Amino acid sequence: MLRSVVLRVLSLFVALALPAAAFAENAKPLRIGITLHPYYSYVSNIVGDRAEEVPLIPAGFNPHAYEPRADDIKRIGTLDVIVLNGVGHDDFADRMIAASEKPKIATIESNANVPLLAATGIAARGAGKVVNPHTFLSISASIAQVNNIARELGKLDPDNARFYSQNARDYAKRLRKLRADALAQLTEAPNPSFRVATIHAAYDYLVREFGLEVTAVVEPAHGIEPSPAQLKKTIDQLHALDVRVIFSEMDFPSAYVETIQREAGVKLYPLTHISYGEYTREKYEVEMKRNLDTVVRAIKENQA
Repeated sequence: MLRSVVLRVLSLFVALALPAAAFAENAKPLRIGITLHPYYSYVSNIVGDRAEEVPLIPAGFNPHAYEPRADDIKRIGTLDVIVLNGVGHDDFADRMIAASEKPKIATIESNANVPLLAATGIAARGAGKVVNPHTFLSISASIAQVNNIARELGKLDPDNARFYSQNARDYAKRLRKLRADALAQLTEAPNPSFRVATIHAAYDYLVREFGLEVTAVVEPAHGIEPSPAQLKKTIDQLHALDVRVIFSEMDFPSAYVETIQREAGVKLYPLTHISYGEYTREKYEVEMKRNLDTVVRAIKENQA
């Protein structure tokens, strides 16, 4: 009798355990769509080897001018969720999602509740760009986005939620150290009279890490060269405001930049807004460190 009861209990236990074991064996890791390079690095550092990051567009394309291709749109049908910048730097993703097999796919708005700066540039405002979308060029904003992403991925994948959260904390710690190491190279804050300009309206977030403001932006929009009249006006403005430094584009150089350097008597320092090249886990840290070091060098070499 007792043996019969024990056997029935064991049989019930096995029956209950088998479906769970089968589910665990068959469960696939999340496939997470990524729109921009910084977000690939964020997500890769959060999920480790427990999910798969899938770029929506191939490496080497300029996301500002990207036009979705059929294969890229088809790829969305294989994804579980897409991580978005969501404030103007990956508008192409909306068109891709709408045209895909999964128009209702889950999305993560990385910049939810992240403080945003106003958009600059005549063309940007004319196109309805209210905010500056380059939040990933701020360490503080990047950490906020990493936390947002980790929290939302944890909701979709509860079994790994604590793992994602811990990885996000570790990653944020490394990012804070990047900024601290850069600031430690400066023995004093930049002089209030120290003014900088940029070729592209991307670097307001970055220079604010050093207490600086962008005085002028040369391009009316990314990749659009200023007209001769606009260029002359900009050069006159740089003279009038005593701008000494222009942060130029490393990945998308412009031919007219040398004219500005010559006519305005400014020094050029190339930066990257981390939106070009291969997608890698380390890319954001490597390129952001280079950006921070470049700003430090510009301040040191031009501080009165």
